[in-house]
Amino acid sequence: MRAIAIALLAATTAVQAGQAPTPADRPLPRTDANSATAHAQLLEKARRGRIDLYFAGDSITRRWGATDYPEFLADWTRRFFGWNAANFGWGADTTQNILWRLQNGELDGVHPKVIVLLAGTNNVGSAPSAVPVEDRAEDVSRGIKAILDVMRSKAPEATIVLTAIFPRNDNRAAMPVIDEVNRRIARFADGRSIRWLNVNDTLADPGGTLHDGMMGDGLHPTLAGYRVWADGLEPILLELLGPRAAVDRAPPPTGDPSKAATGVRFEATLARRR
Repeated sequence: MRAIAIALLAATTAVQAGQAPTPADRPLPRTDANSATAHAQLLEKARRGRIDLYFAGDSITRRWGATDYPEFLADWTRRFFGWNAANFGWGADTTQNILWRLQNGELDGVHPKVIVLLAGTNNVGSAPSAVPVEDRAEDVSRGIKAILDVMRSKAPEATIVLTAIFPRNDNRAAMPVIDEVNRRIARFADGRSIRWLNVNDTLADPGGTLHDGMMGDGLHPTLAGYRVWADGLEPILLELLGPRAAVDRAPPPTGDPSKAATGVRFEATLARRR
C-alpha cells in the first residue's frame, strides 16, 4: 500500500509539473527551451566573479534577485551587496529539477561560504491530492535531503542555511503537507554545517493563514515577504560572513530569458544611475 501511495505521489507531481513520474530525490532536467537557456546562463554566472553567498531554489528564490523583477532586485542588492551574493533560483522547479541543475554544473567550482536553500513548494503543488500527507511529506523531504547531499559534496566547506517552505494560501490543502515537510527537514540541520531558518510565524498565523501583504498571489512573496526572509537571514549571514564589504565582486544578476528585453532596460537604467 505504501509503495502504491509513493507511486501515486510521483504521478501527481508529474502531472502538476508536466514531467514523467519521478520521485522527488531523482534528478530531472527541464525540457523547455527557456529553462535550457536559463541553465546555460546560470552556468556562465557560476564561472564569473566571486560568489560567497549562493541562493538555490525555485521562483520564490529567483524573483528576489532577477533583472525582470527590478523592485525585488533593488531590495536584494540593498540587503546583500558586499557579501558577493548570486541567485541560482529558477521558476517552477521541483526538487528534482534543482537537483539536476546542481549535478550539472551550477555549483561546480563555485566554493561559496554560505548556501541558502528554499525548495519543495512545487512538489507540494497547487492542487489537492489523494495521496496521504505523510507519504507526500516523506517524498518531498527525501528530495530536499538529496539536494543537501549534493551541496555538501560539491561545496563541503559551505554552511547551508536550510529555509522552511513558506506557507501558501493558493491551495489551503497544501498547508498540512508543508508543515509536515518542515518538521521533517528541520531534523537535517545540525547547527553547524546546516543551519535551520523558519520565518513562517512572521509570514502567517499559526493556522497558516498569510498575514496581509506578505504574498501577493498566495504563493510568491511581496517585497514585505522578502524583507521577512532577509531579516531572518541577516544575523546568520553576519555571523558567517562578517560585515558587508564596500565592494561587491559577485557576477551580474540574470533573469528570465523570455523577458530579456526587460532585463536590458533595467541594466540600462542602472548604468544611467551609476
